[in-house]
Amino acid sequence: MGNAAALLIFASLMGQLLGFFRTRLVNANYPAIGPESTDAYFAAFKIPDLFFFTLAAGALGVAFMPFLADRLSKGDKRGVWELSNSLMNLLAIVMAVVGVIIFVFAEPLLHYVVAPNLSDQQMHNASTIMRLIAFNPLIFTIAGILTSVQQVFGRFFFFAVAPLFYNASIIASVYIFDSMGLIGLGVGALVGAILQLLVALLGFFGMRYKYQATISWRNNNFKQILRQLPPRSLDQGIDSVNSVVETNLARRLGDGKLSYYENAYVLHTAPTLLIGTTISTAAFPRLTDRLAQNRKDLFRKEFLEILRVIIWIIVPVAVISYFTRAYLARLIFANDAPQIALIFGFFTGAILFRTIYALVSRWFYAQKDSRTPLYVSLFAIGLNIVLAYILSRPTAYDVAGLAMAQSIVAASEVAILFSIMVLRDRKLMNAEFWGGIYRIMSVAGFAVISAYIMITLFPLSTSDRGFFTLGGKLLGITSVTLATYLGMSLLFGLEEAKAVTSKAKQLILKPIKM
Repeated sequence: MGNAAALLIFASLMGQLLGFFRTRLVNANYPAIGPESTDAYFAAFKIPDLFFFTLAAGALGVAFMPFLADRLSKGDKRGVWELSNSLMNLLAIVMAVVGVIIFVFAEPLLHYVVAPNLSDQQMHNASTIMRLIAFNPLIFTIAGILTSVQQVFGRFFFFAVAPLFYNASIIASVYIFDSMGLIGLGVGALVGAILQLLVALLGFFGMRYKYQATISWRNNNFKQILRQLPPRSLDQGIDSVNSVVETNLARRLGDGKLSYYENAYVLHTAPTLLIGTTISTAAFPRLTDRLAQNRKDLFRKEFLEILRVIIWIIVPVAVISYFTRAYLARLIFANDAPQIALIFGFFTGAILFRTIYALVSRWFYAQKDSRTPLYVSLFAIGLNIVLAYILSRPTAYDVAGLAMAQSIVAASEVAILFSIMVLRDRKLMNAEFWGGIYRIMSVAGFAVISAYIMITLFPLSTSDRGFFTLGGKLLGITSVTLATYLGMSLLFGLEEAKAVTSKAKQLILKPIKM
């Protein structure tokens, strides 16, 4: 599990770096305001993402893998292929129909649902990009099912690297299709999706996978998967609905506000994906295996260990993100960085709690309970929409209010799920766990002091531009803050810090065989 997590974290880090580079290139080549505004680019992806997450993403991984794990633990490889083929064929049909709908109704969807007040040129750009990526949800669905199967068999490499090709393709499109303007980015996204599918297919080499164009409607496990899909799909889709609402609100606040918000959103999702999603994804097959083995004691023990690791890692990241928000904003968006820095600062709470949520939600999914996270998400998204509307008014916090609402709701969602978990398993949150969390929070105080001192010593000046200047200051602030956090963690006796130093000693002092 540690090796899988390391692979996923490394691949996710590379993906985030490519994502930052992609965003910076888009910002550098296209304006936030005007006929070629990047508002059109960001708006074009909302409806395809909504359909993908609502109809397909819920089937991938957490609602699908536990049933595959059960079949595999019983040595029924044929059953694994039957379930995989059935789900892939069904969702392929559904997503193909969705692709046609998006392609035909691109302009009305943009005008009435996603982004009102787009100018004629902006609407042309947004609708053209949306039509180019109309069938990306279909491609992502097939690739996602293929990589989910591979994870059950312990293959994480292709799942980890496939998304890299998507980002790389969009980056290349900035140069290759520059004469097409913003529309060239849509071409790059389409090519990237196809490349991602091809990489996912390579992961089946040597697995003797047998494809059959059938849907096993009578298979009991397949029926159970279909019953799990609605709550899980709604859970995923609600987040996308919320994203559409936020896009609509941001667009109504004025030209360019959507681009500022999306840039800050990209910054805030990086730690969550890098830490929460990768570690949780690597741990999920192991947790489902423990329940398949009827070892609830080991399930509980390993879940708490992984949760503490995630919290220990994400706390200093959240601290650094808050104090270096202006540096990061300037790095990703040389112009208009103050707006992005302000928004990103309000996202700090969401960084912490969304990362924790990535594992907490899987506590329920591992037990084949997709309804509880759904009900909590319904409440959370409803609260978020209300708060977003109230806080984002020009007389309140403007577009930064959207980020503030996200942080408040993320904290509420985790608190509710934690309460439900404790009610279901009284032995889950023991004194040892809470003692560890208390020490982590105590150590975080020293990280706050360290980060504050470092930004005082290395302030951001108006002349600071470029990767090396900004990157040098960021590296200095981050290194000292993390060193302080690690040192104090060792002083407070945190096991996570001991594991890090022990591994470092092995790597540094390990003899080299001549």
